[in-house]
Formats: sequence, C-alpha cells, structure tokens
Amino acid sequence: MNLSSITFDEKGLIPAIVQDARTKNVLTLAYMNEESLKKTLEIGETVFYSRSRQMLWHKGETSGNTQKVIDIHVDCDQDALVVFVDPKGPACHTGAESCFGAADHSEGETSGKTSYGDIVPGKEGSQGKPQDILNVLEGLIAEREREMPEGAYTTYLFDKGVDKILKKVGEEASEVIIAAKNRDKEELKWEAADLIYHLLVLLQEQKLPFAEVLGVLEERHTSKDRK
Repeated sequence: MNLSSITFDEKGLIPAIVQDARTKNVLTLAYMNEESLKKTLEIGETVFYSRSRQMLWHKGETSGNTQKVIDIHVDCDQDALVVFVDPKGPACHTGAESCFGAADHSEGETSGKTSYGDIVPGKEGSQGKPQDILNVLEGLIAEREREMPEGAYTTYLFDKGVDKILKKVGEEASEVIIAAKNRDKEELKWEAADLIYHLLVLLQEQKLPFAEVLGVLEERHTSKDRK
C-alpha cells in the first residue's frame, strides 16, 4: 500500500470500514490516521485513532479481541478504507459481534435488536416472517438518517451523500452478478443481502418509501392476472 496516495481529511483521519473476511459481515466503522495505519500494516492487527481520546488504540490490546488484518482495500477516491479481518472476538464494546448488531443499548446491555446484517427472521428481536425484516430495516435506516449516530456505517453513507450510495449500489450489483456467474449460492446470498440493504439506503435518501416499489410490483402482478 502506497501511503502517499492516501487522502486523509482536514483532521488527518480516514474512515476505515472493518469487515469480517470470511462472512463479509460489517463489524465496525472506525478512523485511522497515518500513524495508526502504519502501525496496522506493521503488526498485522487493527490499530485505530480514537477521536474522543485523541490517541491510538490497538483493538483488543486489553480485551484480547484483536482483529488480524487479512487485506486492506482503498476506494477509488483514496479517502476511505475497507479492512478485511479475522476477528478474535466481538468487535463492539457491548459484547456484540458487530457494532451494527446493537441498535439499542444502555449501560452495556443490548436489546437484541440490530441495525444491519444481524437480524435473522425467526430470531428474538425479528418480526417472525422473512418479509418483515425489510420493514424493520427500512425503519432503522430512516432512524439512522435522522439521528446520524457517530460510528454507524449507515451514517457514513448518508454523510457522504448520494454519489457514494449510488457507487455502493453499483458495486453490490456487480458482486451479485459475479457470485451468480460463479454459481456460488453462499456468496450470492450475502451479496444479495448487501445489495438490498444499499438499495434501501438509496430509497431513503431519495425519500421514496419501499411500499411504493412494492405497489408497482403488486400493480404489475394484478394487471398480469387480468390478462
């Protein structure tokens, strides 16, 4: 990695999306400065920059929940990183596997509800029917846009704006095509979920309720039945 090509922001930071290299689950969104990125490359484990404490922190140094770096990708603008890791424990300070897996928590206790990638139909906290997850996810995405909680991946997308969201929709659509072409059902399952999530983010940014999309499908279905 050529560090001279990396574009840090006015505070000397770059967002780093941490993703499980095996499951592709998004674990957290953190920030790195040049020093922490160099340290990450040097030791092969994630080292971030804490904006609240204004110091470097080696993930898992005290808890043991380290993240072994498998690969690091830089986006086309050179101003964001995706860090693929092999996690040795939960990523979130609440004890959840992912920071996106604890939408509501207080005093260290999690509600069991999630924001993205961790609500599974049939599990406690879901609505029971597979299609209900879309309504839950749409509501949580809208909540993220209203509240813009720091460190949330959805906040990052809204903060970057429609061009970044469109880019992600395009990337995920391409990944779906590749997985299908390779006849990899496991990979296709994950990529299709990522595409649906990013499409819902786009619909929220455009203020187009998902119900209107479903209405088009219903209208087409009804029209077909009448023919």
